[in-house]
Amino acid sequence: MILKQLIAPESIVIVGASNNVMKPGGKVLKNILRYNFKGRLYAMNPKEDEVQGIRCYHSPEELPGDIDLAIIAVPSKLVPKTVEFLATHNGTKAFIVLSAGFSETGEEGKALEQSLLDYANANDLCLIGPNCMGVLNPVYAGYFGGTLPRLDPGGVDFVSGSGATAVFIMEAGIDMGMSFASMYTVGNSAQNGVEDILKYWDEAYDPATSAPVKLLYMEKIDQPELFLRHAQSLIRKGCKIAAIKAGASEAGNRAASSHTGALASSNEAVEALFRKAGVVRCEGREDLMLTAAIFLHPELQGDRLAIVTHAGGPGVMLADTLSKGGFKVPPITGPVAEELLTKLFPGSSVANPVDFLATGTADQLGIILDTIDTKVDDLDGIAVIFGTPGLTDVTPVYRVLDEKMKICKKPIWPILPSVITAKDAMDTFKGLGRCCFTDEVLFGKTLARVFNRPTPMALTPEPPSVDLPAIRELIGSAEDGYLPTSHITGLLDAAGIGRVREEEVDTDDLALSFVDHVGYPVVMKVVGPVHKTDVGGVVLNVDNDTMLRSHFARLMDIEGARGVLVQPMLRGQELFIGATAEPGFGHVVLCGLGGVYIEMFRDVTSGLAPIGKDEALAMADRLRSRALFKGVRGLPPISKDHFAELITRVSALLAAAPEIQEMDLNPLIASGDSITAVDARIRIARV
Repeated sequence: MILKQLIAPESIVIVGASNNVMKPGGKVLKNILRYNFKGRLYAMNPKEDEVQGIRCYHSPEELPGDIDLAIIAVPSKLVPKTVEFLATHNGTKAFIVLSAGFSETGEEGKALEQSLLDYANANDLCLIGPNCMGVLNPVYAGYFGGTLPRLDPGGVDFVSGSGATAVFIMEAGIDMGMSFASMYTVGNSAQNGVEDILKYWDEAYDPATSAPVKLLYMEKIDQPELFLRHAQSLIRKGCKIAAIKAGASEAGNRAASSHTGALASSNEAVEALFRKAGVVRCEGREDLMLTAAIFLHPELQGDRLAIVTHAGGPGVMLADTLSKGGFKVPPITGPVAEELLTKLFPGSSVANPVDFLATGTADQLGIILDTIDTKVDDLDGIAVIFGTPGLTDVTPVYRVLDEKMKICKKPIWPILPSVITAKDAMDTFKGLGRCCFTDEVLFGKTLARVFNRPTPMALTPEPPSVDLPAIRELIGSAEDGYLPTSHITGLLDAAGIGRVREEEVDTDDLALSFVDHVGYPVVMKVVGPVHKTDVGGVVLNVDNDTMLRSHFARLMDIEGARGVLVQPMLRGQELFIGATAEPGFGHVVLCGLGGVYIEMFRDVTSGLAPIGKDEALAMADRLRSRALFKGVRGLPPISKDHFAELITRVSALLAAAPEIQEMDLNPLIASGDSITAVDARIRIARV
């Protein structure tokens, strides 16, 4: 619960204020004073009469009147009583607890934190922390970090689950010229975590005044549904969100008895969650800041880019990177190109990249940008690379760049590589409120990822029709564990998932009787062992009675065998759809190449259930092997539409049977418009 007393307090008390600015209580007071908090500011410390020039009270009882916000930096054991007294006697509604010594330290600290949380919730208080570094916004700098950014309502909002990481991320942003609208560190997230701050941003969002970019650093996602709902809502309102989720790779740390379980992980769940929300996932601090910097520039409306540079090499490297990212770098030709050349020094090139030489001037840059912006219709954006070997002051160039960024209709991205030689000029550019890039290749890669970012998918898509009573009856009659063949076939039929005709038999005579109805060739699979292929439990192309009897005997000798499944032999491309239940997230659905290739190539994409048709089609389009849907090297095309529908039917089955923990449809045999499940495995658990 976020209250106005946290966001815009009229009065603040620092409990544990200090003259020593190397202590949290001293540094946070220094920062609040430095940023000229306009309200009433109080300090409390039993050992001081004056702290950093303001009166210091010795105890809570001495504090005068109502106080909106308390920032607490005292030993953890004193925190609950301090909170209770201030809430009761001073009407304090918001608390930022910087103090450590809570749940991060063990059971005793966990109990102390729980008591603090229980009191806050029971009395409708707003609590940030404990064990955090504070909150920073244009009203007050309630934060004990050493480096403070430029605060600007048009900058970025940032929330971090780690205080130290927040400092490092902000420093990376400050170095690029980034401004911040607000920063929250939530520490142990006893009451308010990253998702709760996201919720507040959504509910308080005003397109005229709110920051257009939100950045998140997360080490845990406790409330995926809350995250999804409010991230999507913000993005649909026009916001752009980028996030780091650290500590999300668990593949290999747990035993998995299915292909899906082996491929899926909490990392895959996070990928699916971010993609469904429309959030750009970043891997590190610089990555996050590069993404934010591109977000802060005008939105690119097309994929045709101009590169303007006075150094050929960086322009070529950027052109290569943009081309790999799916952009076009078309040449500038015709009368416009000829006219532009007359205004540049001899030897310049306007072919794109536009290279106006190391001697190029600020005026020439202005002419180039005006020309591309107003006279070249087949270009959508301009990347400018301009540094210096140290022979001239490039400040005039950067001032022109700033002016053109204000008036040009096409987005302009400044790439300024001379971080040492032109440091003063870069500082001047940043002082104009600009952020910039320093590496053209990193810029190009980030621009491609931002341009191709996912759009939010429907939270509650219209599911395909399934036979819900039949599904519930089958699940209700089954024991936990892997379902028998009869239950699996019943579930597939009830979900409308096409399957091959098959029969489980325990004698070779029954197998021959089944073949009399379907004909040769057939496939024979051992029933019992989980991984049939690993134990030699699958035989293809059985085409006569002698082969059938021989293989039947061998399959039944495999340890754990309780029967043999006989199916007609289908031919086509092997595909795969699977699902796994990820705690807290629900079901993650995966699809890709099937058969033995599934773990060999790991050409798999994922989505978070429930999945609608658009999301299922997007999953298919992200596969590296997506060319198979159009047909390749003489192979006939596969129906992507049918494949996507099967994904939605798996999603609908999971909604009807949430007890499903793991599910494999592998392989699915695809041939033209037909896609048929020829093997399936489903494990349920009532948790």
